[in-house]
Amino acid sequence: MVREKIWVVVLLFFVECGFAQQRPAMDFEKYDPVSTLKVPSHIITRAKFPFIDVHNHQWSLSAQNIPSILRAMDTLNMALMVNLSGGNGDRLKEMVQAVRNAAAQRFIVFANIDFNGIGNVGWTEKAVLQLERDVKNGANGLKIFKNLGLFVKDSKGERVPIDDARLDAIWEKCGELKIPVLIHTADPKPFWDPADEHNERWLEIATHPGRKRGPNDPVPWEQLIEEQHQLFRKHPATTFIAAHFGWYANDLNKLSSLLDEIPNMMIEFGAIIAELGRQPKAAGKFFEQYQDRILFGKDSWVPEEYTTYFRVLESEDEYFPYHKKYHAFWRMYGMGLPDEVLRKIYYKNALRIIPNIDKSLFP
Repeated sequence: MVREKIWVVVLLFFVECGFAQQRPAMDFEKYDPVSTLKVPSHIITRAKFPFIDVHNHQWSLSAQNIPSILRAMDTLNMALMVNLSGGNGDRLKEMVQAVRNAAAQRFIVFANIDFNGIGNVGWTEKAVLQLERDVKNGANGLKIFKNLGLFVKDSKGERVPIDDARLDAIWEKCGELKIPVLIHTADPKPFWDPADEHNERWLEIATHPGRKRGPNDPVPWEQLIEEQHQLFRKHPATTFIAAHFGWYANDLNKLSSLLDEIPNMMIEFGAIIAELGRQPKAAGKFFEQYQDRILFGKDSWVPEEYTTYFRVLESEDEYFPYHKKYHAFWRMYGMGLPDEVLRKIYYKNALRIIPNIDKSLFP
């Protein structure tokens, strides 16, 4: 009897070993099952209404690439693209001229600030003068990249806070010129958290390790976000657009309180549509309530990815995937926004705050 039991154990061991050898190699990053759920599916490749993408990056707009970009825009029903990467000085002038020569109605260019030398005598005055020249040369807004707060240092090597007083004159000038400031501050909060099994962005950090930050790198996430809000509060006459829903798309109650408190704050949803798509009921109510404060933004120019945005905004589809698993491994649902709200999100709100847009492009 003992001998028989031993042989049974040995047999089971070899069976298990053989089965293990036949199992395909699999890990979390590769595991991406196709849902067997049978529900209505609406792949929306063209927006219901002409729209303005207020968050796009074209580092080089020229006579060579504008025609192909326009063809893709027409397919998407994108009436106008806001290029946030206009630079300043001669570079901006060249880009604006290229746009005017090829498709003046279809692009708006935002200027950028060169922070080199901040702290030196006269730096603020020179930066304000450069902004004035850029607006005169065709810029219709100002884009602030996340380097402010994270990487920008003054002439003494100290980190420049987002609400630094040496920048106040720039924000005041934007208000005076009636141009909006679209500002990206920090990154998602989980980048500052431990990269363990509890971190919802673990896959993104694992595949893009350069995005991981320590809890005080360069300062806590909460400090960076508060500096941004302090900036908004200090300059009530200037319109600010918080990029990426201000990284509060996963806490709409908090974002609601900020919008209620700070009337000159707008938001756009570039790169965070997956956060909205996993909470369609709460997000739908939020869009209804703040329909005058939300702008359409995508962030990266990958035309086929706009389908995800249209589907979340327009459809009532259930349980469909995001286009980048490392951003969102979960499934999403459509909000099915009413036409009145869609029109505001797609173009009416941008028309209200961004100057010199050709209104004949819109119904």
